[in-house]
Amino acid sequence: MERDMRFGHMLASVAFGFATLASTGAKAVEIEYWQYVFDTRVKAMNQLIAKFQEANPDIKVKQTTFPYADYQTKVAAAILAGQGPDVVQLFYGWTDNFIAGKMIRPLRAEAFPAAEIERDFFPIVSAMKRGNEYYGLPTAVRSLALFYNKKAFKDAGLDPNNPPKTIDELVAAAEKTVKRDGSGNIVSAGMTLDMGGQDHQWWREVLIRQFGGAPYTENDTKVAYNDEAGLKALTFYTDLQKKHKIGQAGFMDEGQAAFRAGLAAMTIDGTFRLGSFGTIKAFEWGVTELPANAQGVRSNYASYFANAITTKAEGEKLAAAEKFLKYVSSPEAMKVWMEVVGELPARREVALTPENVAHPVYGPFLKGLEYAHTTLFKDEAAQRQVAIDMANRVLIGGEDPKTSLAKAAEAEQAIIDRAKR
Repeated sequence: MERDMRFGHMLASVAFGFATLASTGAKAVEIEYWQYVFDTRVKAMNQLIAKFQEANPDIKVKQTTFPYADYQTKVAAAILAGQGPDVVQLFYGWTDNFIAGKMIRPLRAEAFPAAEIERDFFPIVSAMKRGNEYYGLPTAVRSLALFYNKKAFKDAGLDPNNPPKTIDELVAAAEKTVKRDGSGNIVSAGMTLDMGGQDHQWWREVLIRQFGGAPYTENDTKVAYNDEAGLKALTFYTDLQKKHKIGQAGFMDEGQAAFRAGLAAMTIDGTFRLGSFGTIKAFEWGVTELPANAQGVRSNYASYFANAITTKAEGEKLAAAEKFLKYVSSPEAMKVWMEVVGELPARREVALTPENVAHPVYGPFLKGLEYAHTTLFKDEAAQRQVAIDMANRVLIGGEDPKTSLAKAAEAEQAIIDRAKR
């Protein structure tokens, strides 16, 4: 009898053990999170996943990354095959393509009330809204600023604590800091020229407006830059190389690479570059607002990558994905992201602290958000390529800026019109 009782206790203990394992994550729901490869972003997400799993032992998150150039193709192929991510990171300008491809689902209003989103996040979050539904939420937002090499300024006789405040001062500083060899070839640029980087945003949403125009009308569905303002903006940009000879398209392949190497005195880039520029040891750099025009008009471009739930996520995976999305768009996650990546929190209360606004690095970007525009791209990659081709026709092919501008406007309008069908 005693032996039977001991055996019964043993069976009960085994059963209890299995139940305990189940409740502590032995049967944890596993979801996949995908983003493109960018070292600081991957590092930040690894930290967030660890914190999330510690608080939610019944959910396991697997992060997968791909090179930026292959990312959209990989995501589309995987989801259409019923595989791949449950939560995916996407640039806000890709949203229509992801919706059209049935790759992402609208956020359930019960889990993500629109009123709360619009109360807590910066207004640019509306770029993820279609009709009454949101399709994703950002952890961080980005704006542009002018990075400058203080050593290069000092070496050229410029005040390293007095960066350019106007576009005329920008050109003057670039002319003083550019370095050429005996044959006149640039060996260190006064300013980077990289239309494939952030210059297409600077031309589109900043320079065109500073010359009195607007890039688009009718809710960004009608190209409007094929006018005097657009031509002045393009001529100003291409003259940086052709007339002032302060930089060259393709110099060191990428503008940010030239700046990091100390071979460019200035570059226009976004908050997402703070993490990688923070590792520079060879020189001290500074950040200032994008220069105004002679009349004091300022503009900026604001953007973000959002996290969305894919159509693959269903049942318990959908519930887990919603929980994970809530965490990575929480105030706690935004603070981690800002510390590791350098991007600004997407929630107002987290971003607009007195310390952040007064910060010598974060401050210029936060000020830029106040007067920034967010292009409602229909196909961001294709529209960016139009700007790249437009500049290259002038800088490499020697085409007249007016002719190249007209070709760009026609090509971009065709992209927008195709997306509306």
